[in-house]
Amino acid sequence: MSNFTTETIEQVREGADIVEVVSAYTDLRRQGERFVGLCPFHDERTPSFSVKPRDGFYYCFGCEAGGDTIRFVQEKESLSFPDAVEALADRFGIEVTREQEDPQAEERRRRLGRLGQALERAAAFYEAFLWNSSEAAKARDYLLGRKLSEETLRAFGVGYAPSGWDSVLVRGQRAGFIVPELQAAGLVIPGQKGGHYDVFRSRITFPIRDRRGRALGFGARAMGEAMPKYKNTAESDLYRKGRTLYGIDRAKGPIARAGRAVVVEGYTDVLALHQAGTDNAVAVMGTAITPEQLKLLTGYAEEVVLALDADRAGTAAMLRAQRVAGSGKLRMLVASMPEGEDPADVLGGVDGAKRLEAALGGAVDLPVFHVRSILADADLETPPGRDRALDEAAPVLAAMGETITQSELIREVADKLDADPSLVVTRMRQGGRGGGRPPTRRSPQADSAEPGTAVTVGRGDGESRPVATAPPTATVEPGSAGHERREETLLAMCIAAPKIGAGYVARLTPEHLSTAASRKALDWLREHLVDPLAELPADDEELAGEVRRLTMLADREPATEASMEVSWMILERRRLESEITAATEAEGATAELVALQRERATLDAQIRRGV
Repeated sequence: MSNFTTETIEQVREGADIVEVVSAYTDLRRQGERFVGLCPFHDERTPSFSVKPRDGFYYCFGCEAGGDTIRFVQEKESLSFPDAVEALADRFGIEVTREQEDPQAEERRRRLGRLGQALERAAAFYEAFLWNSSEAAKARDYLLGRKLSEETLRAFGVGYAPSGWDSVLVRGQRAGFIVPELQAAGLVIPGQKGGHYDVFRSRITFPIRDRRGRALGFGARAMGEAMPKYKNTAESDLYRKGRTLYGIDRAKGPIARAGRAVVVEGYTDVLALHQAGTDNAVAVMGTAITPEQLKLLTGYAEEVVLALDADRAGTAAMLRAQRVAGSGKLRMLVASMPEGEDPADVLGGVDGAKRLEAALGGAVDLPVFHVRSILADADLETPPGRDRALDEAAPVLAAMGETITQSELIREVADKLDADPSLVVTRMRQGGRGGGRPPTRRSPQADSAEPGTAVTVGRGDGESRPVATAPPTATVEPGSAGHERREETLLAMCIAAPKIGAGYVARLTPEHLSTAASRKALDWLREHLVDPLAELPADDEELAGEVRRLTMLADREPATEASMEVSWMILERRRLESEITAATEAEGATAELVALQRERATLDAQIRRGV
């Protein structure tokens, strides 16, 4: 549950520009009072996603994703409701107030806020020092020598930590931070002889931020021969190396629009790629990618391209990624870098942009890369060496499942090992562990409508299309999807034509509806049919979401009294079917059963005349 006041939540809903928020993930174009575009929640070629800025909510007629600005941020950034509210409040400068909360939780929130403020002040100091100090001249020359522009460096807040032992310590204390706070933020450490001193000195600093742009810590590169070459903020309550990705704050929107993330190894790789236009790049800040980092990317991308260094450590990291990815939703690919070069090196060379584009465009599935790595490292000159290579490759091939990629790779392995493909298949079946990639999400249009009916909604362009089916995550009984569509169609038409719809809202009963959400919506519409969005309760997201969704459908639903009547009769027939089933199973209900069957026959005739 959120600890924000109801007034705060409403202020965020009203003050957050939903078009601005959604536009970071998909291109929108105005269409009357609405904005339309390709859905950021599922693949589609024809826009079925709609945003109503006046009412502050969105809806997709293809996958049925819908809600307000808070819900959108929750879904796209995998945030809890309170975190989404706080993120939007920060972004749009909305002051938040909270209900009385647990004292310990309040103290932790206050403490983490102080640490974040200390890190932000340090980041601003380091950045200013890089550009204004003569001591940082060599660092500036190094960065500009790597063909990184001042604009790019400033965009990412790159800075320089001076050589002094207590520059940040003294400035932090002057700003009101106590030493334990600066130490908890990872900015100072205790000295062996007492006192404290700065963690980062004589180093180029790269602020590490979370997806909301809040400073968590720093990565720092030494100048000259100082070791270690790279040094990160120590793990703390704020900073966990394996839970964040460098550049995610700037890359999340481009990743979502492209449906693809490019994962590199270092800070300067990210800067170079963004400068070259590949702004969907992030870095793992090391050679390993973690389940938490992949989960973070799942909120934005459908596939991840690993573009790590081409040395042995980079290759090993990409193979480890296969185990980390497991059977997750992300498609994992590998872009092979030239030997001895990282992405920044490639971009800095002759025809760098074209070479990098070719490498990313030629990315192969991670299992393909794995098998080819096995073959590249194998002793292919002797039968035992080829046997060992086949033993290693077989489980990888088996885990791919029966795909065209697997079939082509089997032939490739057979050719490299000078073996018959049937031998590869046999060994694969013996040594493989089965599995395969997860099933692809089925298109909503593949669901059939209710038997004997044609349920369509207008598109506003003279054409019609099926009303959206249940979302991919929903579980429905066989045949119930059509009934649910009929229910929502009738309720949407009642909203679209409230004068006519009022009669049907009065005639509908809970027995006509198959979901708790639609029953809630019906109760709400009995009192709010003319303006269903007015005064929606802030503490009932199920009701608010259903009413918003039905209102979106109403904008596209051709509402006539004839179509409402047919829809109502179909729902009434289903209600009768339930009563007939109950009467059939009851003893002594023969007369009631006959009456119900006659009523059903009458309805059947009316429906046939009306459809």
